[in-house]
Amino acid sequence: MPLMLESTEHALLRRIAHEQAACRAPSLVAAVVRDGEIVWSGSRGRVGDRPPGTDTQYRLGSITKTLVATAVMRLRDEGLLDLNDPLEQHVPGTPFGAATVAQLLSHTSGLTSESPGLWWERTPGADWDALAGSLAEGATKHRPGARFHYSNVGYGVLGELISRHRGKGWLSVLDEEILGPLGMTRTTPHPVGAHAEGFAVHPFADVLLPEPSPDAGAMAPAGQLWSTATDLARWTAFLGGHDGGVLAPETIEQMRTMVTVDDTDVWTTGFGLGLMLVRYQGRRLAGHTGSMPGFLAVTLVDPAAQTGALVLTNSTSGVGITQLCLDLITMTDEREPRLPAEWQPSAVDPALLALTGLWHWGPTPYHLRIQGDGLLLLAPAEGAGRSSRFRATGRDTYVGLDGYYAGETLVVGRDADGVATHLDLATFIFTRTPYDPAAPVPGGVDGWR
Repeated sequence: MPLMLESTEHALLRRIAHEQAACRAPSLVAAVVRDGEIVWSGSRGRVGDRPPGTDTQYRLGSITKTLVATAVMRLRDEGLLDLNDPLEQHVPGTPFGAATVAQLLSHTSGLTSESPGLWWERTPGADWDALAGSLAEGATKHRPGARFHYSNVGYGVLGELISRHRGKGWLSVLDEEILGPLGMTRTTPHPVGAHAEGFAVHPFADVLLPEPSPDAGAMAPAGQLWSTATDLARWTAFLGGHDGGVLAPETIEQMRTMVTVDDTDVWTTGFGLGLMLVRYQGRRLAGHTGSMPGFLAVTLVDPAAQTGALVLTNSTSGVGITQLCLDLITMTDEREPRLPAEWQPSAVDPALLALTGLWHWGPTPYHLRIQGDGLLLLAPAEGAGRSSRFRATGRDTYVGLDGYYAGETLVVGRDADGVATHLDLATFIFTRTPYDPAAPVPGGVDGWR
């Protein structure tokens, strides 16, 4: 584990100690992850007669959904489904088959939040046929795509989708395709070895009530898994972009892209494809919270800073896990600021170098710069306006990677001598001088007066 300043370690420990004591959590484990590795971990309370450690299992609750979503995205990347496919195409016969795969992933399918019948988190779950039968009427609460409505049922459905495509249970798929490759050997559907028992804490007395931890059956993809701080740190690193060969980096980035917001006034939380997104003090973080009777869990990572954190506790409620996680991240980056990467010159294609410099969109000046890996950045010279990065797709053609021009094509126009005279970007013409009359500017140029 990389070393941190003693003062930083003490501050982080004091923060979790305050949370555990003030919120009366039976036990609590936390860790900070940087550049894919645990740089600090700490715990408070007891599991049995000893402090919990980074190998003590806790129930993850809805963090399970992030692994299920990853398995679905693997199916997409293999061409076995499209995110815009209706569910009916993959799991036929349900009354909510019009909802798309993307809507199920992002909680915009309109499906009911909980399965009909008894409180599913505290009672043994039935199989898929029983769950599907119970959803025959009244399962859709909103028109698909109309709004955000968190749905545990939706992830039970996605678990069935995975099983049908792979010809095996969703848990086996996670083991083989995700947990194994990432080395998450202590992430299991039921506790194995050292683990915490789940408790409810009485609101008016310092006494505990053991909570049940049944198998959720067909609802298990919504919250069944158990894990440790060590394994969850690996998952935090994965969500930050350390893909381990499980998903393409572009796919992880797509999962982290906002689809819908939870609080619509000034958004602080929302959802991508299977991931909860949080905006906090200028950061954009990705991860998920988890809650099952007796347990709370959270993991969040700032992909830009490559700093993340996680918290596991065996209390039904009361612990402010999300704020605690955010505090651990911000405290680490404030107390242990990174050194900027050393600048070094790099070789560039002379033809690419000739494209750089000043361009104009109408009268507005833009700069075209070369970035790492041969990418081009087109940005307003004065900072305000549309900017995007571009990657070459052929001779004199580029595709936008982000920003306003994501997915759009940029074509370099040249004169008879091969000199670049203009850029054609989604019908907009950029010229070396404002409204160059020699360039094919739509509407013509009548000259400056």
